[in-house]
Amino acid sequence: MSSSSIASIASSRRNILVLCLAFISGFIIMAIELLGGRILAPYFGSSIYVWGSIITVFMLSLSIGYLLGGRFSLHNPRLSLYGCFFAAAAALLLPLVLWGDAIMEAMFLRIEDPRYGSLVVSMLLFFLPTAVMGMIAPYSVRLLVVDHERSGHIAGTLYFISTLGSALGTLATSFYMVLWFEVNQILLTMSVMLALSGIIAISAGRKVIKAAPVSI
Repeated sequence: MSSSSIASIASSRRNILVLCLAFISGFIIMAIELLGGRILAPYFGSSIYVWGSIITVFMLSLSIGYLLGGRFSLHNPRLSLYGCFFAAAAALLLPLVLWGDAIMEAMFLRIEDPRYGSLVVSMLLFFLPTAVMGMIAPYSVRLLVVDHERSGHIAGTLYFISTLGSALGTLATSFYMVLWFEVNQILLTMSVMLALSGIIAISAGRKVIKAAPVSI
């Protein structure tokens, strides 16, 4: 088999991996956003103020993540760094499980207005992991784009896959997971999924480096 054929197969496998990981990211983002209302409800209720706070924080953190991910993609885009985004998001979800109740109780006692209390708590609990997951989408586009003439088509395909993951994450979380599992169990599962995704991407990136021809 020629070197060009091998490179083509490797590129196809990498593209499939990136699309699958983008799907997982979209799934988890919406699952966590939906769980946010359930997490905050015991302390701040489930009024429109609380949901407004959650949605605002998610939109703000995703927008910052998109900006940062786009900037990171300008400098030697590679699967190993891509995998680090997933690993970082997995680690940043753990404080939500371990100290979420303590943080909410502290803010509940200090901030009387549930509007601002829910906003502050949403920032503390969800901003960092969501911002990191927001970095995944633009970085995915850069990993997939080889021919600039097809960049629009590739970006559209990626966002289709990612948004489809978000839609399924919304349905799966609201229809099934919250009925079958506790919130912390779901969050831990999401963290494990992100960690495994990161390990897979980093491992694939190392294989690409080892397989790359050495120029003399």
